[in-house]
This record gives sequence, C-alpha cells and structure tokens, in this order.
Amino acid sequence: MSSAVVQFNIIPVRMMTLAEAARHCGRSLTRFKIECPVAPVKFGNGDLRWDVQDLDVWINSLKAGTADHDADAIVARLGA
Repeated sequence: MSSAVVQFNIIPVRMMTLAEAARHCGRSLTRFKIECPVAPVKFGNGDLRWDVQDLDVWINSLKAGTADHDADAIVARLGA
C-alpha cells in the first residue's frame, strides 16, 4: 500500500471580522456585541476588525475573575 504525506501550512488570522470575533469567543453576534468590551480597529478604508490578541486578553480576564461585570458598564457599551 502506498502512502502520502500531506502538509498543511496554516497562517493564523490576527484581525477578525465581527462574525469571526464572535465565533472565536464562542458567542452569538448579539451576545458578543453586548458583552465584549474590546474595541475594533478601524482600517483606512473603514473596515472594522477585532484583534485576536485583545480578545484573548479579555477572555483570560473573565477566567481570572478580573473582568468588569458591572451592569452600568454593560449598559454604557450598549450606548443607552
């Protein structure tokens, strides 16, 4: 029986769209928009992208119990 070697070169994405960022964090788009305090980066053409490193810092802060869970802060992020 013959064998073959398959090589995959995966280039990690650093800057994510809104949908990709929500999926990376395991949240629906609606929940991501409400809960995520990470501000997107605005590129010169107007595109908004979320930095995976910033998202990971936020997620790690949730695990460490240092995240801002204050209701007023969540409401402020909603623009209300």
